[in-house]
Amino acid sequence: MNETRGERLRECASLFADLYELTMLGAYGARGMDATATFSLFVRALPTSRNFLLAWGLDDLLSELESFRFGAEDIAYLRSLNMFPESLFGALSDFRFDGDVFAAPEGAPVFTGEPILEVTAPIGQAQAVETLVVNQISLQTVLASKAARVVEAAAGRPVVDFGARRAQGLDAAIKGARAFAIAGVSATSLLAAGARYNIPVTGTMAHSFVQAFDDELEAFAAFAEIYPSTVLLVDTYDTLEGVRRAIKLARRLGDDCRLTGVRLDSGDLDALSRAARGMLNEAGLGRLKIVASGGLNEARVEALVKAGAPIDVFGVGTEMSVSADAPALDIAYKLTEYAGHGRMKLSARKGTMPGRKQIFRRTADGVAVGDVVARRDETLEGTPLLEPAMLGGTRVKASAPLSELRERSGAMIAALPPALRGLEQATEPYPVAVSDRLQADANALALHLSHAAGP
Repeated sequence: MNETRGERLRECASLFADLYELTMLGAYGARGMDATATFSLFVRALPTSRNFLLAWGLDDLLSELESFRFGAEDIAYLRSLNMFPESLFGALSDFRFDGDVFAAPEGAPVFTGEPILEVTAPIGQAQAVETLVVNQISLQTVLASKAARVVEAAAGRPVVDFGARRAQGLDAAIKGARAFAIAGVSATSLLAAGARYNIPVTGTMAHSFVQAFDDELEAFAAFAEIYPSTVLLVDTYDTLEGVRRAIKLARRLGDDCRLTGVRLDSGDLDALSRAARGMLNEAGLGRLKIVASGGLNEARVEALVKAGAPIDVFGVGTEMSVSADAPALDIAYKLTEYAGHGRMKLSARKGTMPGRKQIFRRTADGVAVGDVVARRDETLEGTPLLEPAMLGGTRVKASAPLSELRERSGAMIAALPPALRGLEQATEPYPVAVSDRLQADANALALHLSHAAGP
C-alpha cells in the first residue's frame, strides 16, 4: 500500500470490511432486497474477570459512518478481484450510510445479552458496516472496561496511562487513551492523544538520560536545570541511592528547588516506596510525590493500596493498554429485523432475540438493581438506555466534552452495586431479564422457524 492510499484509507473506512460483507451487499442488490433491516450489537458473555463492561467507541464510529464512501480506487480494486456482480459497482459509487443508530451512552455500564447499539438501515448498508461497527466498539469497550478496574483499585489515587508503546498499533494507542480517560485515568504520556482529545499529558525522564552521564547526580541536576518542575527517575542503578541523590540535589537547589517527585519503576514497590517516603520526609521533602510504575495491573495496584504503600500516583502501561487478562470480547452483530418482521438465530449458545429493542435500568435508593431488555416500543419501569445517536445518516448530537462524559460515566459506575465494582468476580451476576412481550415474540418466531425448517 503506497502512502497516498494509506492516508486516504485512514480518512475513509469503506474497505475496512470483511469480504463477505461486500459479497452480501452485491447479493442483496442482485436480488432487489433493499428493505429496512435492524442489526443488534451485543456481548454474548462477559469475560470471567469482568462484572460489567463500559460501552465506548460510539463517537468514533459515528464519524466513520458519516464519511463512509467508496472512491474510484476502492471500486477499481474490488472490480479487479473478479468476484462481484457488475451491478454492485454502480451502487458503490453512490453508497452513503443513511441509517439510524440507537446506542447506550458512551461510558454506560452494560451486561451480557444487552444491545450496546442497534443499526437500522437498508439491509445492504447495515451489513456492509458490520466489521467497522464491531471493531470500533469492541476495542474501545475492552480498554475502557480494563481501565475502570485499575481506577477502582487505585482508590482515588491518580492513574496515568503509560502504555502507548506496547498498544496494538497507533489506532489502539490513541483511542485507548480516550477510553482510559472516560474510565477515570487522569493523564496520558501519549502526545497524539493529548492533542486530539485534550487529555492532560505527563511524563518524567528516560533511563537513557541518566545512563548517558558518568554520574547519576549530575544527570539529575542537568535535567532539573532544563525542566525544574520534574519527577526524577531514581531506579536506573540503585533505587534508594537514587532517592538520596535526589535529596542531595534538592538541598543544593535550596529555595529554588521545584522538583515535584521521584519515580520508582522496578523492584519491590511497597518496600521501596516506604523507604523513599521516610527518606524524603526526614529531609523535609514531604511535598515530593512518589510515582510508581513497572508491570502494574489492577491486582498489583490494589495490593499496594491495601498494604498502605505511600504511593501517590500509579503509572500503568502494558497490562492496561492491551487489557492483558481479557483482550477480546465475545461480541456479535446480528440481524434482528427485516422488512418489518423479527428475525433470530436458534443456534446453540448463539441464539438471538428478534426485533428492535430498548433496555430499561431499574434503581432503588440510587443503586441499579436490574435491567430489562424489551421491545423498542415498550414503556417499562426504569430509565431507557438506548438513545438515538444517528438518524438518516446524520448525528443527532454533537460530541460531548470528555470531561462531561467522564463525569456521567463515573456516576453510572458509582450507581452499580458495590460487589460489581470490586475486582473479584461477583457471586451473583447483575440481573438482566427479558420483557414478557419480547419473550413472547421470540417464542412465537422460534416456533414458526422450527416448523418452516421442516422434519
